[in-house]
Amino acid sequence: MTVPRRPAASRDASRDASRVARVVVRRLAWLMLGAAIGLATALLGVSLVRSVAPGAPVGVVAGVTVAAAAALGLVPGARELEVTAARTMLGTDAELVVPRRPRATHRVRTAGWVLGHQAAGPAVAAALADLASAALEAALAVARAQHPDHAQVRLAVIGMGKTGGCELNYVSDVDVVYVAEPGVGPDGQPVDEPHAMAVGARLASALQKVCAGASAEPALWQVDAALRPEGKQGPLVRSLSSHLAYYDRWAETWEFQALLKARPVAGDPELGRAYREAVDPLVWKAVSRENFVEDAQAMRRRVEEHVPPAEADRQIKLGRGGLRDVEFTVQLLQLVHGRMDPGIRSPNTLRALAALASAGFVGRDHAGRMAVCYRFLRALEHRVQLYRLRRTHLLPTGEEDLRRLARSLGLRAEGAEGLTERWRATRREVRSLHEEVFYRPLLPATAQLSEDEVSLAPEAARHRFAAIGYRDPDGAMRHVTALTEGTSRRAALQRQLLPVLLGWFAEGADPDAGLLAFRRLSEELGSTHWYLKLLRDSGSAAQNLAQVLASSRYLADALARSPESVQWLADPAGLEPRGAERLDAEADAILTRADDPAAAAVLLRALRRRELARTGAAELLRRLDPVGAAAAVSDAADVVLHGGLRVAEHVARAELGLPQDPAASPTRMLVVAMGRLGGREMGYGSDADVMFAHEPVAGADGQLAHRFALTVATRLRELLGAVGPEPSLPVDADLRPEGRQGPLVRTLASYAEYYERWSSVWEAQALLRARPVATSPGADALGERFTALADPRRYPAGGLPAGDVREVRRIKARVEAERLPRGVEPARHLKLGPGGVSDVEWTVQLLQLQHAHAVPGLRTTGTVAALDAAEAAGLVAPLDALHLREAWVLASRLRSAVVLWSGRTTGAQADVLPHDRQALAGIARLLGDVGGGADLEETYLRTARRARAVVDRVFYDAG
Repeated sequence: MTVPRRPAASRDASRDASRVARVVVRRLAWLMLGAAIGLATALLGVSLVRSVAPGAPVGVVAGVTVAAAAALGLVPGARELEVTAARTMLGTDAELVVPRRPRATHRVRTAGWVLGHQAAGPAVAAALADLASAALEAALAVARAQHPDHAQVRLAVIGMGKTGGCELNYVSDVDVVYVAEPGVGPDGQPVDEPHAMAVGARLASALQKVCAGASAEPALWQVDAALRPEGKQGPLVRSLSSHLAYYDRWAETWEFQALLKARPVAGDPELGRAYREAVDPLVWKAVSRENFVEDAQAMRRRVEEHVPPAEADRQIKLGRGGLRDVEFTVQLLQLVHGRMDPGIRSPNTLRALAALASAGFVGRDHAGRMAVCYRFLRALEHRVQLYRLRRTHLLPTGEEDLRRLARSLGLRAEGAEGLTERWRATRREVRSLHEEVFYRPLLPATAQLSEDEVSLAPEAARHRFAAIGYRDPDGAMRHVTALTEGTSRRAALQRQLLPVLLGWFAEGADPDAGLLAFRRLSEELGSTHWYLKLLRDSGSAAQNLAQVLASSRYLADALARSPESVQWLADPAGLEPRGAERLDAEADAILTRADDPAAAAVLLRALRRRELARTGAAELLRRLDPVGAAAAVSDAADVVLHGGLRVAEHVARAELGLPQDPAASPTRMLVVAMGRLGGREMGYGSDADVMFAHEPVAGADGQLAHRFALTVATRLRELLGAVGPEPSLPVDADLRPEGRQGPLVRTLASYAEYYERWSSVWEAQALLRARPVATSPGADALGERFTALADPRRYPAGGLPAGDVREVRRIKARVEAERLPRGVEPARHLKLGPGGVSDVEWTVQLLQLQHAHAVPGLRTTGTVAALDAAEAAGLVAPLDALHLREAWVLASRLRSAVVLWSGRTTGAQADVLPHDRQALAGIARLLGDVGGGADLEETYLRTARRARAVVDRVFYDAG
């Protein structure tokens, strides 16, 4: 289409009118800005005029002089700017060409007042955004006057960034995107799209020159269209369909993040609304793109990396703990959750943050602290930019500049030092909050779900349950309904958590059991202030809890008995073993406060149950290896035995009519750990193997001392092994001299005499694991003396005689033949079967009996430590040692896994690799590194066969 040229005189008149209009637009805008600054000056009593550099726009200085008058009435608002500019251009009585848009007009009197009040600062930014919007509208009117063919295009200006979010600074670029559609030509017919886009590009360019080109008044704002599709390389103006095609096919993650703030600010209102309505669906489905959350997180890291190191600690906007941390956090939460909740879609950061908190997507406390920090950072940014009206985001370094800035923020008394400390504290808090929320595992997990999965729609949910491995989809749906029904905040949080948790349960061994356990736990803890908040906000608690509940009936029951233990799952330190010293201090506090012996014993057993749960969770989550887990379980048993001994002595003194003073006891007691307890290799269902020894005090009645010692040993076993509200710790003394036929307790002298005269080789072998574990107060030396007594028997000088070696082998063969439970397939018995725990331990113990007198490293109660020493001494070939170690570790892991999976600590099947396919699969998932159930079965049987070959060769000397 050819547009006829206007006569020269007409063009000159139009140019003159355009220049006048451009000057008027800028002058009126500067007057409004100056009035805002001046009004703040009048209200605060701070001479901000002195902060403005010489040569500042005359409008700013003039604004200060009219501030007092402005305080008494209304100064021109955004709409008035549009009207005045348009009428100046077109004539006072001319009909306006600027479309009227429904918008709340912020009066500059209000904006000036809030300038000095940080809490109300967002109103200043909103007023400035309105001002920018009005200036754009008026500038577009000027551009239209310059181009009579403007009717051939419908042009809408979309505010982006701070303009779109109503968060504009005093000195900001005004980010925009232009969208155009063909208009009508002089003949009343629609023009073709290429021509319309060309006309739109001329209008957009003219608009930008009106706001920032050379003129009698300084530039008002730089209008920046770099956020358009393809950035500065793309066309300045696109049609709506072109925008949509780009966003649908080519847009990157950050571009959808930018579109969150898109808002029509000038031009054709209907086209602006159509643009917003068309891009919204693309924005809210963008989260389903592959790696969307990870890309957003990577984008934030790149922004930080591009901050020059010299500016990193001064950067208010882009640095760590700056404005971008808050904005990226809010925007990511909006993009992840906004597809299902329109209420959180505000383009304004603070309003969006409040909506996110109200809907439960971020904690109220988190949101409140983040909002306070954000307001302070924005106020700081505004004050820094007001000085000389410079576009900067850097905190000044000069003392005088910092003092001036502190005064402007109301920190007159604190001064430069107080401002600096406030800045640093705010950065630290923002960064902490940002990292807690921005990197939640829930966010990428939620993003990967479909809308049906997020909505928990019943039919879609049932299909999902069946697809991901739930055996009872209808039952799972009932649990979900029970947890999410209602309008309470608790139900809202569950609706946020469950879509992700359901998938995490499915990754565990038994999704149905995991969901049921979660429902029970939630019904117990759901009303607490911390439980659901912890699962939502923690970086690991929700995923860890899902894995634990869906993998272990034992731990699900333990957490139900002690729900506060869920908090361990949020912090790796919470799963670390407490260690014997710390547990001893806790047991001491329990016993110091206790009055009733039975109640004290229950509390000690509760302490052990808690530590078993901690250790089990740590092992399941692979924070502890099998050796470390066994040591932690043994430490808990040690502490209970030590505390139990104190309680038993108290009971014995009462029964025998002795004063309740440890010094009144007629003998000093010693409890010696034996077996797996002595080796610090206990499992979750292990008994505590012990021997009891005592030594009468000087001058005590021997008969009374024996009665006291027997009473103590008996009561200790009763208190710790009794059925009650806490799991028992069976105390087994069968490894004492003469076994069950011998006396329960002996004096130390009696032990010495027995081992000297009558002990058998199996008793020497049992002593390899003897470890003093508990003594009466003040009798520590008793344990050392027992160790000195035992060492010559378990580490015989010159090694084990040949006859004793044959006897050890004979006893082992008899155990293999007689002790396996009936009906159990030997190859599947984890303890007594070929290549199992017992095979490895007997082999290592024989090496200790033969060589420990010459190899100090073998003088240990631990199986793996002794095996390592044997390998280092050349007593076992490295490959043989590897096969034995692998078999012992795998069998020990499986014994623990069977207990954790089934929840049963006793019974014939506790030490058996199950045949049941579901149980095998569950145990395999619990272990996590052995493939499926069939793989686990094959791996164990192969590992045990290799270990048995070593046992035959090393232990039985079969070749």
